[in-house]
Amino acid sequence: MARHLITSAIPYINGIKHLGNLVGSQLPADLFARYQRARGHEVLFLCATDEHGTPAELAAAKAGKPVAEYCAEMHEVQARIADGFRLSFDHFGRSSGPQNHRLTQHFAARLFDAGLIEEVVEQQMYSHADGRFLPDRYIEGTCPNCGFDSARGDQCDNCTKQLDPVDLINPHSTISGSTDLEMRETKHLYLRQSVMKDQLESWIDSKTDWPVLTTSIARKWLHDGDGLQDRGITRDLDWGIPVRRGDEDWPGMEGKVFYVWFDAPIEYIACAEEWVDAGKGTDWERWWRTDKGAADVRYTQFMGKDNVPFHTLTFPATILGSGEPWKVVDYIKSFNYLNYEGGQFSTSRGRGVFMDQALSLLPSDYWRWWLLSHAPESSDSEFTWENFQSSVNKDLADVLGNFVSRVTKFCRSKFGETVPSGGTFGATEEALITDLSARVETYAAMMEAMEVRKASQELRAIWVVGNEYLQTAAPWSVYKEDPQAAAGIVRLSLNLAALYAVLSAPFIPDAASEIATAMGLGDLSWPDDVPSALNRLSEGDSFAVPDNLFRKITDDELAEWKQRFAGVRD
Repeated sequence: MARHLITSAIPYINGIKHLGNLVGSQLPADLFARYQRARGHEVLFLCATDEHGTPAELAAAKAGKPVAEYCAEMHEVQARIADGFRLSFDHFGRSSGPQNHRLTQHFAARLFDAGLIEEVVEQQMYSHADGRFLPDRYIEGTCPNCGFDSARGDQCDNCTKQLDPVDLINPHSTISGSTDLEMRETKHLYLRQSVMKDQLESWIDSKTDWPVLTTSIARKWLHDGDGLQDRGITRDLDWGIPVRRGDEDWPGMEGKVFYVWFDAPIEYIACAEEWVDAGKGTDWERWWRTDKGAADVRYTQFMGKDNVPFHTLTFPATILGSGEPWKVVDYIKSFNYLNYEGGQFSTSRGRGVFMDQALSLLPSDYWRWWLLSHAPESSDSEFTWENFQSSVNKDLADVLGNFVSRVTKFCRSKFGETVPSGGTFGATEEALITDLSARVETYAAMMEAMEVRKASQELRAIWVVGNEYLQTAAPWSVYKEDPQAAAGIVRLSLNLAALYAVLSAPFIPDAASEIATAMGLGDLSWPDDVPSALNRLSEGDSFAVPDNLFRKITDDELAEWKQRFAGVRD
């Protein structure tokens, strides 16, 4: 039994996320976690809300609430929506918790003692209108690299270039909109990433199995311009983890907090401690410390491409630089962006479908299937309503749903709601088993490799095999001449439905559970092989006819939804 530690990028607390955020980290992480559990492996799947930094302060101010209250409320909202999408986190934590405070301050002390943190007196943007220093996300302007007009003071989301506020063209305050800004002297802490460049580069070069998207972004940051730069890890904010050196005050750092991108990845570790403190597990260190048992853990991270630089450079620098035996990530699965109907999702313009809205339209399986089967792995992908309708209607309703419905209803009409006896396997059935055995092996290989789209294609092909067999074997015709032979066809087909429940569960857990319940399956553990799986239901076992698993999306619904979520265009 292997042990898998799985984390998905922790979402910002500032509002409900759109479908692109979902498919870029949490959903494929859940797919992988569900698959590994089905294979009988031990899994710890962690996520949390990212509650510090400028986004939280701005969102709370807009909502007219104290930031701590706002974060607590939004954590509950995001947890509820995650449950609605059946994201099977072992724990969904909070980066504002005491565990993350303690660990972040601990890492800062270790890095300082190792000579990897230095105090730097610098010039920082000050807003006269706001009467305060402006941390990077309080400043927006035009990116000097690509010309994107909404680049933030820390990074351009369009080209992923790391920035400082002074780099921006025509900067303005995101609080007041004021351009009356000046540079003033202040003191901050910097993580000396440049000192660790060779070590980080050697580590990244060793990851020959990582996606090209992941390693190319990391190498770009290592080599572009002047190479890997030291990174400021403190900010002039009220909300965040106070700058302390472990349990001690940090002279000269009074009133400052750690930068959100310093403390947020540390929450992955803190979240495991929260998991234990919540009574859900024991001994979190066996997952995170190699001297406490984590040496045999396989650690996989899932994230969108905008998060890659911090997870391939800053967080590893923190972990490795501490000099302590912490578990370092083994594999980073990164994703491109999901776009919406020829443009970007936009909260301000009401453009695109957000997670709560999606669940109000259709059950989660519909969205899970489309998003995973169109995951933006090799390039950006595009959500269109026509494609969504086609995929749901053809894949889910016409292929999987139709197969289960036809088999169970025919059996009930001719043999009752028990698995019939009689009939033997012939050449057609043996060919089916051979085909399915190869396909299930391929499907499992794709799931192991986290090739999400390829896995979905193979799963759909497995569903199609059942439909083709049923159509060719035609038990409704055979029954007229030889009821016993028809019974054998039906028994095999019912076992196919049971197998589909197991194989489909990582993608569409609710429908899989419904099929499993109808087939009387006690669990959804992975089969040893296809022949044994197709004998799982025995003669005389009871089954039920499930309700219609998937309904089709109508043209009228398509038109209405397309108009509703088009948003306000410029």
